[in-house]
Amino acid sequence: MNSPEDKLYIVLISVHGLIRGHNMELGSDADTGGQTKYVVELARALGLHPDVARVDLLTQRVIDPDVSSDYAQPVEALSDNAQIIRLDCCDTEYLPKEQLWDYLDIFSDNALSYIREQNKTPHVIHSHYADAGYVGTRLSSHLSVPLIFTGHSLGRVKRRRLLASGVNRRAIEESYNISRRVNAEEDTLGAAELIITSTSQEIEEQYGLYDYYRPTQMRVIPPGTDLECFHPPYGNEYESQIYETLKRFFSDPEKPIILALSRPDQRKNIHTLVEAYGESEKLQAIANLVIVAGNRDDISDMEEGAQEVLTDLLMTIDLYDLYGKVAYPKHHQPDDVSLLYRITSLSKGVFVNPALTEPFGLTLIEAAASGLPIVATEDGGPRDIIGNCKNGYLIDPLDIEEIASNILSVIQNKKKWAKLVSNGIKGVQKHYSWKAHVDKYIEQLQILFEKNQSKNAGVTRPVLQRREILHHDRAIFSDLDQNLLGDSESLKPFVKILQQNRKCAKFGIATGRRMDSALLEMKRANIPQPDVLITSLGTEIYYAPNLTRDTAWTDHIDYLWRPGIVKRVLADLPGLKIQPRSEQSKFKISYYIDPTIAPSIDEINGLLHQHDLTVNAFISFGSFLDIIPIRASKGFALRWFADQWDIPLENILTAGGSGADEDMMRGNTLAVVVANRHDEELSELLDVERVYFARARFAAGIIEAIDHYDFFGRCTAVPK
Repeated sequence: MNSPEDKLYIVLISVHGLIRGHNMELGSDADTGGQTKYVVELARALGLHPDVARVDLLTQRVIDPDVSSDYAQPVEALSDNAQIIRLDCCDTEYLPKEQLWDYLDIFSDNALSYIREQNKTPHVIHSHYADAGYVGTRLSSHLSVPLIFTGHSLGRVKRRRLLASGVNRRAIEESYNISRRVNAEEDTLGAAELIITSTSQEIEEQYGLYDYYRPTQMRVIPPGTDLECFHPPYGNEYESQIYETLKRFFSDPEKPIILALSRPDQRKNIHTLVEAYGESEKLQAIANLVIVAGNRDDISDMEEGAQEVLTDLLMTIDLYDLYGKVAYPKHHQPDDVSLLYRITSLSKGVFVNPALTEPFGLTLIEAAASGLPIVATEDGGPRDIIGNCKNGYLIDPLDIEEIASNILSVIQNKKKWAKLVSNGIKGVQKHYSWKAHVDKYIEQLQILFEKNQSKNAGVTRPVLQRREILHHDRAIFSDLDQNLLGDSESLKPFVKILQQNRKCAKFGIATGRRMDSALLEMKRANIPQPDVLITSLGTEIYYAPNLTRDTAWTDHIDYLWRPGIVKRVLADLPGLKIQPRSEQSKFKISYYIDPTIAPSIDEINGLLHQHDLTVNAFISFGSFLDIIPIRASKGFALRWFADQWDIPLENILTAGGSGADEDMMRGNTLAVVVANRHDEELSELLDVERVYFARARFAAGIIEAIDHYDFFGRCTAVPK
């Protein structure tokens, strides 16, 4: 594009939040965050591209004495070629995005009027988030201009997360207008000719939930990184206050640093990194470990999940006696993050992200730009980042030996370290700078324009048809060890059946294992991540795609639960031996039991009742005794899920493997006992009408039950 007439006029739309080009008030409210920064930086970067003549970023005009008058200014220049245009949306005070839906038609009309006044039709409209998608769909139709969409956050995923936190469907609808949001997203996905995402995983796991899911229209273009903030060390970073804070933890502060930085969330898997360090004498000898897990004053005042993570962190440090080798500062400032990266680089260290799930991995890009090799989970975004930058290694986040060996490989080989650092810096500039983002963006626009020219020349665009609605009205839940592990040949067709029916059926695993142990076994057996993972005998519930913990369930079962007293009461009983700490959790106390000398389960329950302890006790496989809260069990957890997700119990097929699964299989659910579990422990279910005893073993027995119940057809307890 050489002449000014050929250069592009691009309209970006981001309706909600407080948007300005300077001193952005990020975090001032729920609507002014990452998306705000993204659209402003995108507008600036596009304005610098030689093929772009003009960029208008359309947003709401806010006249409210409680916010800066900057947001009432109709026009704000970002550069010579880019500007923010603020349009009237509502006459009331500054409103959150959930309350803007009734005003979006006003905004659309004002946007159309503004564009008409320019005497120049934009080449493309790019909407950000559902509300802007609603507006962009209308403008695109009026102006016959291609529409691009970036969701940032999607309504179906948001609804899942809210349900997991215990908010009921009616409250979600009233507070978040979630149906209007989802419908707007569906319409936008149907109208958009290009959808831009940050990772390939986002395409399948988030956009894949929508009826207008069209992966051929989607392109991964990672957001740019601020290279003025994140860069290799200057050399004076050891003079900083944050380094002084770290030094007080170390016996030998001269060692290279292993840095991990995340919020205190169980999914971030910090404790496994500490275990890997604690188990490796070589790592302890040559490097220090720095764990930056948010800010804290008093752990006991933090929310429960953070308490668990930090308490576990401190206990693991104590277990391995890592004092003098591990730093875990209580506080850090936002500006300290870039310093921490550079300090670690200056020490010839490494950045580690051991998260169980990592959709994007922004910290990995920041670390690479700052001169650090990376060792990261093989899930999600890190695969793309390391694939592009060739600056580190992917690891199984649950394999402590693999974590330690890869960290050692980086730190011990100085030549390799330098090569990985160089690759990372170059890779970020090539793939993850704003210039790289805009170059890929403009390249995709050219491809889009060429397609449209072909269409105008007689190549007809296929008629878009909405997929059959994704309505999950049934579910299959299975035990892990007794049904899905042990026969890989029968597992393969079972997984294929699940994938073929994912539009109508959710898949759940209910296990006595802890989450980390369950994920490790699933990975070894190539079992896909389920939609619902019930762990620790029903005391924990997690939802895909990001293993979101159901915190409402956690609050619900924390009733009359006194684990300390339980342990004291059972401490001297013959035939009981407490299992290792790795098998315990906050709401599960696990013992080995020798039934030849131990009291019976009825006697154990009687003893607990004598001490006013109301709990559930299970014996599994004749060798394991588990004590959990009275409100918890696999069956209770399954019914909680069914109630939250409006799936009738009659449409849930359960496959149990031990006595701990019995309450999951009784009642209105459909159930199957696979042939390898036809033993005394589940023999009481023989005469239960809705329990089918399969002739086939392992997963093949579940397939047999699917056919027996015509599960994906009539779904009935009466066999075909």
